[in-house]
Amino acid sequence: MSVDNVLLEHLLKLDSYSYEFSIHLNENNYQLLDVKFTNSPIPVNEPTTRGGVYFSDKFAYKMQCSVKDLKIIPYLTSKMLGPSTDFGNIEIYGKISNAENSFSLELNTNLTNSVQTPDSIELHMIVVGLKSV
Repeated sequence: MSVDNVLLEHLLKLDSYSYEFSIHLNENNYQLLDVKFTNSPIPVNEPTTRGGVYFSDKFAYKMQCSVKDLKIIPYLTSKMLGPSTDFGNIEIYGKISNAENSFSLELNTNLTNSVQTPDSIELHMIVVGLKSV
């Protein structure tokens, strides 16, 4: 899947929009809260295939969010990058809008890290695909 650079620019300015995002996993939707997008360098000197498993560029668009519904946890294990090469993309659907613009979009991400608290789970992902729907 390709990445729509115009949409990425809007996501980086997400604080100026109202938004709704949800993850679709195992026939269920989970609402995402506290969503943030960043563009940051990653520890490679040139574009490369990381561990023979996935492709990484020198910069990555990253997404951070939290989920209050802890029923999502069992579905995340097979999705996270790590020692296993059996990870999968996570589909995220969203809508962002302000006074001038409104976009519906679909993101494909790879889960790189998660932090669980008693009442939520924080997810850290790399955006691998983005399109307007």
